[in-house]
Amino acid sequence: QVQLVESGGGLVQAGGSLRLSCAASGRTFSSYAMGWFRQAPGKEREFVAAINWSGSSTYYADSVKGRFTISRDNAKNTVYLQMNSLKPEDTAVYYCAFGRSTKWLRDLSKTYEFDYWGQGTRVTVSS
Repeated sequence: QVQLVESGGGLVQAGGSLRLSCAASGRTFSSYAMGWFRQAPGKEREFVAAINWSGSSTYYADSVKGRFTISRDNAKNTVYLQMNSLKPEDTAVYYCAFGRSTKWLRDLSKTYEFDYWGQGTRVTVSS
């Protein structure tokens, strides 16, 4: 059973930065892609960023490109999301997600490519 524990959320002013962390256990972390998604009140969960098993490939939603950076430390079984130049519209609960297979996944922006999810960490950006 995979467990994902996110941390690092909080309240920040617009223009500020936060770094989210997600510690994984229960599966060989270094063999799987990882992702970050977010869900704002009254909205559907949306893709934020993803990273392949080695960290050599990263993917971003257009809305965060250039401001957020996803990275991973396979020795620590942890994936990170560095968020800079935060905007009020970034306010949401952020979830990390574990890729569903060690094989190539077609579209890491889709929730169906991930089969385990963390409990979420809340990020609030004030204007």
